[in-house]
Amino acid sequence: MKKLILILSALMVTVSAMAQEETPKYSYKQTGFASVPKVGGYIIGGYKYSDLPTANGGPGFNCRLIRLYVDGSIFNDFKYRIQFQANGTSPHVKDFFIEWAHWKEFSVKMGQFKRAFTFENPMNPWDVGVGDFSLLVQKFAGMGDRLGEANMGGRDVGIQIQGDLFPIGEKKYRLLHYQLGVYNGQGINVADVNRAKDIIGTIQFQPIPGLFIGAFGWTGYWRNAEGTDLKRERISAGLKYDYDNWTVRAEYATAIGGEVAESGAADAFYVTVGVPVLPWLKVYAKWDEFRAAGTPESTHDLISACLNFRLHKNLNFQVEYRYHNNKVLANPQYNEVWLMGYIRF
Repeated sequence: MKKLILILSALMVTVSAMAQEETPKYSYKQTGFASVPKVGGYIIGGYKYSDLPTANGGPGFNCRLIRLYVDGSIFNDFKYRIQFQANGTSPHVKDFFIEWAHWKEFSVKMGQFKRAFTFENPMNPWDVGVGDFSLLVQKFAGMGDRLGEANMGGRDVGIQIQGDLFPIGEKKYRLLHYQLGVYNGQGINVADVNRAKDIIGTIQFQPIPGLFIGAFGWTGYWRNAEGTDLKRERISAGLKYDYDNWTVRAEYATAIGGEVAESGAADAFYVTVGVPVLPWLKVYAKWDEFRAAGTPESTHDLISACLNFRLHKNLNFQVEYRYHNNKVLANPQYNEVWLMGYIRF
């Protein structure tokens, strides 16, 4: 009996010593408690055809994206990512940030990353379902902004807090998600040019697993090439449902007060539905509309249908038909066909 007690005591001492060894100790000499950096990337390319008279048949064969990234964690609490875009004539950094994520309820992210505006903007191109982001995201979230900002990939430089509150049910899904960020307002890879900062935030409710209903707000300024600070005041609301490979997204966004004196209050909306047909086939349909001045005469409608052949988690092929009715053009109605391939590693 005494031997058994001695053995158990020795075992407890050993376990306690091991636990102490597993306790992080902050020090400039610390080399442990860091994950092996994960290196990955993806390529998106294919063929695009257009019968718009001024498009010369479209861009033809093209490479939409080549992305390379490195991410990892330190002490399990600090997560980091660096992402590069390598295609085109100007390879550049897309993301660089560190995030303290000790709690699900509250985390802090600093660096360059996606703006917290709209459901679709933060999504990876793999998950959008069709060949490109909606007109709403392109014009209101910074992918070719309506005020003239170049395509910043929906990103900016700043700091953001976020969290998921109130776990519910057996699956412990979270009832409320929030994000609030302060950004320079000029987009990626550039220094700030004025004292003003952009403030962007969202509140999202998840009443059942996979369904988010949310609202977004944005206030700030963007300085154009002429040195004029243009006001950006925008709101958006919508819902997102992703569960068991079914997808529904719908959003509406508007610019409060026009933002540009000579235009009306621009607005946009889209509706996306994705239906799984087979384990390797999912069909998407999307209705997309942007009104540059909030009037029928300034309307650009885009209706598309897209087949996704997801043969592997890291291999996807798309066949998409796109019908445009852009009333600001001399030839408003035209058709496109996109054939795209996605490879990830």
